[in-house]
Order: sequence, then C-alpha cells, then structure tokens
Amino acid sequence: MPTTRIIVPSGHMGTMPFLEESFRAGVEQKPDFIIADSGSCDIGPYPLGADIPPSAEAFQRQDLEHMLLAARRLGVPMIVGSASDTGTDRGVDQYVRLVREIAAEHGLAPFRLAALYSEVPVATVRAALDAGRRIEGLGGRPDLDAATLERTDRIVAVMGVEPVRAALRAGADVIICGRTCDVAIFAAPLLERGHSPADAYFAGKALECASFCAEPFASKETVLGRVADDGVYLTAMAAHQRCTPISVAAHAMYERANPYREYVPGGYLDMTHCAYEEVDAKTTRVTGQRFVEDPVLRIKLEGAGKVGERRIMIVGLRDPYTIANLGEVLRLARARVATLFGPPEDRYVLHYHRYGMDGVMGELEPAPCLDPQEMCIIADVIAQDGDLADHICHIAGKAILQARLPEVKGTAGTAAIFSDEVMRPQPAYEWTMNHLIDVDRGDAFCSTRFETVGG
Repeated sequence: MPTTRIIVPSGHMGTMPFLEESFRAGVEQKPDFIIADSGSCDIGPYPLGADIPPSAEAFQRQDLEHMLLAARRLGVPMIVGSASDTGTDRGVDQYVRLVREIAAEHGLAPFRLAALYSEVPVATVRAALDAGRRIEGLGGRPDLDAATLERTDRIVAVMGVEPVRAALRAGADVIICGRTCDVAIFAAPLLERGHSPADAYFAGKALECASFCAEPFASKETVLGRVADDGVYLTAMAAHQRCTPISVAAHAMYERANPYREYVPGGYLDMTHCAYEEVDAKTTRVTGQRFVEDPVLRIKLEGAGKVGERRIMIVGLRDPYTIANLGEVLRLARARVATLFGPPEDRYVLHYHRYGMDGVMGELEPAPCLDPQEMCIIADVIAQDGDLADHICHIAGKAILQARLPEVKGTAGTAAIFSDEVMRPQPAYEWTMNHLIDVDRGDAFCSTRFETVGG
C-alpha cells in the first residue's frame, strides 16, 4: 500500500489567512493532497439561517489562491470542506466563483472541478416527517416535530466520505464541498488509496484543525499527515511547533462528549487503545485506533431559523453595594420593563448577562464570583419588531441606573453606561435542528456538478 501525504494549512479557512512560511514548507514535502476545512458550528446559527458568509471574502480568496496554485503546480487534488463556513449552496457557488477567478488571473491550465451541494429544502424534510420517518435529536434534543421544522429557515446535510470519493474517482482535481463531516474530507482520499477506515478517520480527526494538534499552540500553521502501513504520522511544518504525543492525543480528544469516540456517517472511530509515540522532534506516530461500523447509515441535518431582531446595551458597575445586591437591582429593572411593555410572554425576550460573575456560563457556572470589584451587564433584548426591541432595550439598560435600593441615599454612582445608545447586532437565530436521519446511501442529500476551469 502506498504511503499517502496530506498537508493542511488551516482548520477553518477564511476566518484569518493562514501563514505562508509553514505552508511553503508543507508544499516542499510534495504531498499527495492539499486539504482544508472551511466551516464550523462554532460560529453560531446566524450565518446558516441568514445564509451569509461570516468570513471576509478577501481572506477566503487568499487561502484558496495559495492552495490552488500549489495544488496545480504539484498536480495533486485539492479538497475544501464546508465552503464559506456553513456549506450552503450559496457558499459552494461562492468558492467555485473564486476558484474560477483565481485560475483566470494566473492563467492556469484546464482542470476538472467538482462542486458538491448538500443543502436540503425544508419541504424535503417536511415530506419525510409527513411520511412518518423518525428524525432523531442529538445531544438531548427531542426528535424533530412539525413545530420545530416550521421555525427553520435553512437546512444542510452533513455529508460523509461517499460524495468526495465519487468525485475523486471521476477525476476531479479540485473538490469544493457543501457541509461536510470535518474528518470526511481527509478520510475520503485515504480510503480511495486503500488505507484502513481506522487510519483514514484517525488522520482526519488529527488533521481537521491543522496546527491545533501541535504545540506550542498556534493557529493557521500547516501540518503534514502521513499514513503508512505502520500508522498515522503527524508532523508540524512551522519552525516553532512540534507534534508531540501529548499535543496529538489532546487534539484527538478535543470537542467530544466521549473523548475516545469520533462519530461519522457509517460508524465511529474508537481511540480507546491508541498509542502515541514520538518519532522525532517534530513528529508523532499513532497506532491502535479502530473503526466500528454502524449497522444503519445516518446523516446529520443542521438547521437554523430566525427568532427576531436583537438589541443590546452595555452597563458597567463599580459600586460595591449595587454589586452585592445585583439580584434585586435586576429584579427591579425587569419590573420597570414589564410595567412599560407588559410581561415578556411572546412579545419579547430580555436577558441580563452578568460578566464578571457568571456571564459566560450562566446557571452552569460552578464557582460564580461572589465579590467582584466591577462588572459589565449587557441588556440583551429580542423582539420580532426592531423598533420595539430598540425601545425595550433602552429601558432595560437605563432601568439598572434607576433601580434604587432602599438603603441608597445618593442619586448617582450606581452604574455607568458604556455608550448612551442601543446597539444593533445581527438578528437572533437559533439552532433548530441537530438531528440524524436514516438513509439508504451516503450521497442521499448530495448532488455533484462538474465543470472544466482554466485554459
């Protein structure tokens, strides 16, 4: 079996340009594939629901340009997953357009491009529900019902390896994917070259975030993955980084409810018995992984929908007495809002985020700060009507200043307004779907379009 070499310059293309020096070092290794993921759920539901790219096109173009020019010079395939952050059809079309423009600008010889689409019409999912198909909730979510689907504006299916493998077999030189399972874009070419599912999926797990599997921590640096008969090798390309047994193992357990399992369409990667061995100062070899097949093939569906217009106001607290009685202050502020606008019910939502006490984790905070010196309170309002949200948020912020505790004798000093204005962030969206649906084949929700680019 041939050894396969993959370089990965970024764990999330476009959010910030990857660093060129380590990428050039990776290209000098003459990889068989250049691959990078371009999407994530970490950005929240707004980009999917509104179908907008949260990353600047200039940064997306820069990453694509470096990858494309290197791949065509080496004559190796280039694969991009979850185009333009969310992997919607718009995102795929945007990346295809950028590839065309880059190819024309540099006068590249003709090459075959495959565009893989995985957006799912809401009507398609509605038809599945109407037909009695179970769409199973993940992470404690209930199974999908009609009411939840009604709140959904856009859905993508998270494709596995099958569509990517088919595009490679059809001779694609560049593959731009819609929403993909992070590890699938790496596992697909490895499986095509005959490597075991265990090694293919572990390589994908280790490489998905590029230099996150190396130390010291640095993002947007290139790493080299090498899959051979005797294991998976990870090597840092940045001069200041190393892939160590600790850094690789830590990343293998990253972002998982069960640190030893990575679920993908068709089964899961079992890392319980992985062995991490230092090969040289920059390289770690991993063995002992295995792949467990699922008897039923299931695809994940991600969906998002708009909740309403959102407004925020920022208030600072420094008065120790106000901070010590913050619960009562916010109760009085909420009461003032309710007096003017009525109870929230379905008209609006009001949150007070208490940064400095438990603003990040809220009720899940295991050790809230009981005696902070100063605090930032963010009044966060969501309403269907933007003007209503403006008015409520203005009162919700100012009401903190006017929530007079009985023992306070003065008329000032309880709070400071960061800026005497209501700020207008992006509209509020929610994740409506994080669900699994049984399918007969891996490309059930995927369509592929080929074109010749360049020349």
